Parts: sequence; C-alpha cells; structure tokens
Amino acid sequence: MTIAITIRLPDDLAKRYDRLAKETGRTASYYMAAALLNSIDQFEYEYGILKQVEDFRAGRLETYSLDEVREMLKPDA
Repeated sequence: MTIAITIRLPDDLAKRYDRLAKETGRTASYYMAAALLNSIDQFEYEYGILKQVEDFRAGRLETYSLDEVREMLKPDA
C-alpha cells in the first residue's frame, strides 16, 4: 500500500527529478520515494545517537567508569 503526500521542493531539485524521470522512463515520484527510502535509515540512526547524548547529559543513562568495565570483563580466577 502507498499513500500520496505533498512536499515543496526547490525548483532546481524538482527539475533534476523531472529530467532524470524523462531520461530513464520512470516517474519522478519513483525517484523521490527511492531517495526517501534510502535516507530514512541514516536519519533514524542520527536521531538515535542524538537522543542517547541527550539522555546521557540529563543523567538518564546508566554509565560505568573504565575501572568498572575492566572489573566486569576480568576473567574469573
């Protein structure tokens, strides 16, 4: 299933999509959807990192010192 959306594009970008569509026989919508699909993973990843930084700065994350990590990773003797 797909949905229709409306977006505003700079004129030069819209012309580039139109030119690509004409040259390849595909629709401009096809290329716009492909561009959105290819970029969503990066946007989600970046947002996730920014959220973790925000949570760290606000003290909402459990953190460990380097000595604590070394102790946790020490093999049982």
